[in-house]
Amino acid sequence: MTNDHAARLLALRSELKTRALQGFFVPLVDEHNSEYVADYAHRLEWLTGFRGSQGMAIVLDDRAAIFVDGRYVLQVKDQVDGAVFERIHSADQSPLEWLASAVSKDDTIGHDPRLHTPGWVEDTAAILKRHGAKLVALNDNPVDSVWHDQPERPSEQIIPHDLAHAGVASSEKRADIGAAIAKAGADTAVITALDSIAWLFNIRGRDVTHTPVALAYALLHQDGRGELFIAPEKLTDKVRSHLGNQVTCHPYDSFYDALDELGRDGKTVLADPQTNNAAVFSRLTSSGATIVHAPDPCALPKARKNPVEIKGAIAAHLRDGAAITEFLHWVDRTAPNEPVTELQCVDKLLSFRKKRDGFTDTSFDTISGSGPHGAIVHYRVSPQTDRRLQKGELYLVDSGGQYPDGTTDITRTVPIGTVKDEERRHFTLVLKGHIALATLRFPKGTTGVQIDAIARKPLWDAGLDYDHGTGHGVGSFLAVHEGPHRISKAPNSIALEPGMLLSNEPGYYKNGGYGIRIENLVRVVEDETAKERPFLRFETMTLAPIDHRLIVTAMLNEDERRWVDDYHSRVRDSLAPLVSDESRGWLHDMTQPLPA
Repeated sequence: MTNDHAARLLALRSELKTRALQGFFVPLVDEHNSEYVADYAHRLEWLTGFRGSQGMAIVLDDRAAIFVDGRYVLQVKDQVDGAVFERIHSADQSPLEWLASAVSKDDTIGHDPRLHTPGWVEDTAAILKRHGAKLVALNDNPVDSVWHDQPERPSEQIIPHDLAHAGVASSEKRADIGAAIAKAGADTAVITALDSIAWLFNIRGRDVTHTPVALAYALLHQDGRGELFIAPEKLTDKVRSHLGNQVTCHPYDSFYDALDELGRDGKTVLADPQTNNAAVFSRLTSSGATIVHAPDPCALPKARKNPVEIKGAIAAHLRDGAAITEFLHWVDRTAPNEPVTELQCVDKLLSFRKKRDGFTDTSFDTISGSGPHGAIVHYRVSPQTDRRLQKGELYLVDSGGQYPDGTTDITRTVPIGTVKDEERRHFTLVLKGHIALATLRFPKGTTGVQIDAIARKPLWDAGLDYDHGTGHGVGSFLAVHEGPHRISKAPNSIALEPGMLLSNEPGYYKNGGYGIRIENLVRVVEDETAKERPFLRFETMTLAPIDHRLIVTAMLNEDERRWVDDYHSRVRDSLAPLVSDESRGWLHDMTQPLPA
């Protein structure tokens, strides 16, 4: 933590004192419960210096703590001063457990209801009450009061998402979702998740780095009429024409007043307590609306990609795979012989992607970690941490691209020169888990939590594991992390369905040593070989070599060796026409069959 961050903490405490508050929560989220947020919402980073994508701080009069999950336990140590903020792995102690031990009787703890779900508010209020303290909702955020150079909300214009990529017209989507709203017994649905709004109205934006969404709220009525709450400067004549006369646009800041109007009109409103914030529920309740608690009605239809979106994803992965292959060739040729740093790799990979048709942005900040930095699951290289790729070490690169026809996400781990047998054994265990998931057949109705262990078993057999999920959903020119489906240890009741896209990314991380992750995107398809009952399987979409020099072939069984050979044959045949002449020979060598 710099002196600036220490001063910011003092300033926030002073602001809390003027409001007669003994504490405040600072989550890394915006009003839309987004994973990645615009610059104005990076309150946690401004306060603490932590630059990860998920976390929360609690500031009290005499103590402060920051909570992160397993992906960031190493990163938070590098970026946040432990003498000022207690740095806590949320699996060891949750924010509410810590608060229960730190709060005093008669304390008043504030929160911004726009940045928390109603369930969180209920749980937190109950815990504080048991300790003689209380939780209060604030009309504005105290961090904003002391963050004097806080960026403004972005004002970039939105763009229509062409039907050639969307596959289904917005009017058709709105009619289908409207019917689902009526079936749920509601008049209107409140939709605040930015990717749901982008999907529903077939629009894209530039308000959040790497995720093509626009800051907006929406109401959808059961007859298919939509109301979009968005800054007027974001709308062009082309966009208004695209939206049509069944969509009414209002200023972004008038959204909560519209919720009051729903209540005054006696409407029954569908609202998702997992995606909508507590302020939404508070306004609906206080205005007299009847609330139907139900999942975001766009979430599952958005996750089930239509044939046009699937075709686009396949095409995007071809172009992206060619860029990745040329980059991996460059690393293999250059890093063992010349000074190459992690940041240079980020820039070089971006240059290869920029050559590909339709590339608009990366889908997240590229994770470029050499040696011990690879063990930091969501490592974010900076000029201060930039490190040279060194002989005898592993290099992990996790990256993705945004294209109008698809979103990609791929991780490859490669050796710089020759690495130790230990690294090769662990790489092969990760590969075995990756193959086990890639080749899995499972009955319809199966959820991600039911199959997560399959990718972990080879590591578990060796007494090893990893502290992140095995797979996340992926959007179509939208969020690289998309719900509601996933593959992880965490409870999840969403069954996997045909058309869903997910990552397959087991890994292993040796603290202070190296990181290994092998990630491809897969799509769920019908398994036509099943006889007695409907089964599903995965079809791998990502195409790029898996470094055979790290594979201990003797650790693979015959089926696993066949999968690697078949995958590499497909990679070679698909990408050879798309890569440069210089990279084609390297691609040919890297995709040869494994030794018997």
